[in-house]
Amino acid sequence: MDIKEIQSLIKFVAKSGASEVKLETDDIKITIRTGSLSGNSEPTYVHTMPMAQQAMPAVAAAPAEAQAASPTEAEQKKAEDDKYITIKSPIIGTFYRKPSPDKPVFIEVGDTIGTGDVLCVIEAMKLFNDIESEVSGTIVKILVDDSSPVEFDQPLFLVDPS
Repeated sequence: MDIKEIQSLIKFVAKSGASEVKLETDDIKITIRTGSLSGNSEPTYVHTMPMAQQAMPAVAAAPAEAQAASPTEAEQKKAEDDKYITIKSPIIGTFYRKPSPDKPVFIEVGDTIGTGDVLCVIEAMKLFNDIESEVSGTIVKILVDDSSPVEFDQPLFLVDPS
């Protein structure tokens, strides 16, 4: 189980209204407690059983041929992205495009930015950290959705330095 699966489990538990969920597998145990007191003090237990891997059917050869064409498309897209500078997250936290819910976003695709301009805010442990640009250029792509978790060194923006 990776960090993204754990984060989605936490979001699911928070939305479900359960006060406590315990997940136990062969190699990990996770207990998630929410702050909500919904009257249901009984924990919810989730047990996962190891599943035997199933053999792939012989029909899988046709999709493999179709996928052979897509790496060239992926390589072309990567070559296009290589000319851009990637701005990455310096910390783990929650990515926000606005300084507060009632304010406009810091930047949009197509905006020109300079060194020191605030691009976004990342909340980590209830602290809001302004993420400033270290380069000048034009925002080509925003790679993260608003209010989503980000990891250290995760790409956030693509900037065209020209």
